[in-house]
Amino acid sequence: MTTLLHIDASARKERSITRDLGERFKRQWRAVQPTDRFIYRDIGSSPPDFISESWIAAVFTPEEKRTDEQNVLLSLSDLLIEELTEADVIVISTPMYNYGMPASLKAWIDQIVRINKTFTFDLDRGDFPLEPTLSGKSLVLLTACGEFGFGENGARETMNHLGPHLRTLSKYLGADDIHEIRVEYQEFGDKRHKRSIESAYESISGTINNIAEKLELRQELDATASLARKS
Repeated sequence: MTTLLHIDASARKERSITRDLGERFKRQWRAVQPTDRFIYRDIGSSPPDFISESWIAAVFTPEEKRTDEQNVLLSLSDLLIEELTEADVIVISTPMYNYGMPASLKAWIDQIVRINKTFTFDLDRGDFPLEPTLSGKSLVLLTACGEFGFGENGARETMNHLGPHLRTLSKYLGADDIHEIRVEYQEFGDKRHKRSIESAYESISGTINNIAEKLELRQELDATASLARKS
């Protein structure tokens, strides 16, 4: 059974393009894999806490020396990391706000990209001391923006601080495989926007099939490796 973690980051509860994309993705996935498990977290409606000086101090305190207060402070982070660790597929449905990610999504990222949990730090590695601890996951980005041309070689490519930022962080989420489905032209509300929505809808099934094929291959490789260890 595959486990999917779905993160909704839109502040809108109604008429949200990204929430709609997320629901469509979930319905189409379940139509193909009805027994798979979804973990859902609506950070747009219930944002995680921002990290603080006390939070940082707790993170860098060895577990056996943490106070009860520090353990409480890190409890949400522990839960979010547990959800992430369990997931084979991460689905993030998020709008672009001011050319970047919503504050709620950044807060979620800051709670889970955590030393000795999702990455380790060792200066013996030289100039690249950080090493992710998770791997083998697929990441699906379902995004929407008011303008257009944020893709590769687009008129606003250099202004896109949403997709590239998440791609940079993806290795700390354990994602080796990344897919993005983007709706543009929202503020224009014209035929181009309608075509962009239709194109995004059409891309969902192909993305699901692509991920499902890779998951099957990964399971076959894991099974082969397990047999090899036993023989």
